[in-house]
Amino acid sequence: MNNILAPFLVPLLAALVLDSSAYGAAGPEQIPLWPKGAPCEKGEIGEEGNMTKPNGNKPAGKSVIRLGNVSKPTIALHRPPKSKDTGAAVVVCPGGGYGILAFDLEGTEVCKWLNSFGVTGVLLKYRVPKRPGDDKHILPLQDAQRALGLVRFHAKEWGIDPARIGVLGFSAGGHLTANLSNNFDKRVYDPVDEADAVSCRPDFALPIYPAYLALKDKNNELAPELKVTANTPPTFLVQTEDDGIRVENSLFYYLALKNAKVPAEMHLYPTGGHGYGLRPSDKLVTSWPKRAEEWMRSLGLLDRKKP
Repeated sequence: MNNILAPFLVPLLAALVLDSSAYGAAGPEQIPLWPKGAPCEKGEIGEEGNMTKPNGNKPAGKSVIRLGNVSKPTIALHRPPKSKDTGAAVVVCPGGGYGILAFDLEGTEVCKWLNSFGVTGVLLKYRVPKRPGDDKHILPLQDAQRALGLVRFHAKEWGIDPARIGVLGFSAGGHLTANLSNNFDKRVYDPVDEADAVSCRPDFALPIYPAYLALKDKNNELAPELKVTANTPPTFLVQTEDDGIRVENSLFYYLALKNAKVPAEMHLYPTGGHGYGLRPSDKLVTSWPKRAEEWMRSLGLLDRKKP
């Protein structure tokens, strides 16, 4: 076993117990991101758990696990069947306004979809809700940088191609996806081990109905943390014109990508609103998962790994 995993063993067992009690089944192992606790954590914020109310919104008629009070971030590897495994991986960032995580709608269901065409889904449970003073969402960015770096550090051990590790996120998770896509040169935390010495740059990115990218009160200029350059990874965007979070988030981010000559594909749909995940409905926007798979395939990301 790699020495880097040794400090994780005790908290890993605790995380597995939590996962089993909270969601009804243990599922994949919950691997803690931080061997000695997450940086900048100042104490308990309440018990982690499902915050969904009985009358909560139900996309496609199905309930949603709204996971809240996350102070111990983890990743969980959802592996495809060996017969389909391409070696590609995607870190999945659920949304929830940086208040909760839509853990099944924009998490486990997405990993299952990725598995269907041979991609490992790495479900990131990042810290929520937003801590006082963290207006730039630095703590989730710390978790995302750490997660991407850990996957790349363990790529050989986990059967993953270190040159085909992407990130996908919804709503606030879409902002986190874009934030990581433009903030990878330097960690926003003090390095803790060898995993923090490898690149945390995603090889590709999929912000899906992203939030917080464009500033309405500043003529839709990009949020200051999103400094798009030619080194921003290839990007796939989806949003609807009637999205209450504002389609301008995708429009102006796409324009910045275009101006920086970053390969990008954007799909805009007239209706569909927000927060649908990939649950099918009568809205055309819910065909986006097929378009995303085609995009990944066109970039050679789904070529089968060499034996």
